[in-house]
Amino acid sequence: MKKVLLSVVLSVTFLSLFAQVNNNEIPIYLRFPTIPAFMVYKAPDSSAFTRENLKRKGPVMFFVFSPECSHCQHATEMIIKNIKTLSNTEIVMVTYLPYDEMMGFYKKYQLNRFPNITVARDASFFFPTFYKVRNFPSYYIYDRRGKFKQFYEGDVDINQLVIALK
Repeated sequence: MKKVLLSVVLSVTFLSLFAQVNNNEIPIYLRFPTIPAFMVYKAPDSSAFTRENLKRKGPVMFFVFSPECSHCQHATEMIIKNIKTLSNTEIVMVTYLPYDEMMGFYKKYQLNRFPNITVARDASFFFPTFYKVRNFPSYYIYDRRGKFKQFYEGDVDINQLVIALK
């Protein structure tokens, strides 16, 4: 009888431990650590841009931003200043804010000059939901094979990004 009672108590304890793990708390990008299927609309013409449009010749960095965010503006300036170091990286800058705000940002920083930068609007709010974005800017880095590598948010030293992108 004691053995039966002990096995029941152990079983209940064991099951309750597993019940404490809630997969909904783990961000989707960590549960499925490859570049997700997405569709955004890129500047300047609002043409569709998807995972299939990525060149994948090097690492991919998704930079989720707000055009009016001063940290995002500073981060963009640092990226531009170090664009030669980042030339192998495909940078996809994504905002969910309106097209005219995205285009103002795109023109202000003349991002059309950089072939490895795509600026796009996420009209479906996919990126903030998928990545559980809490702060701007947020950086999501994948290796050249599309495997998730690193996440940063807020002010990040450009050298940290460069190291993560190697």
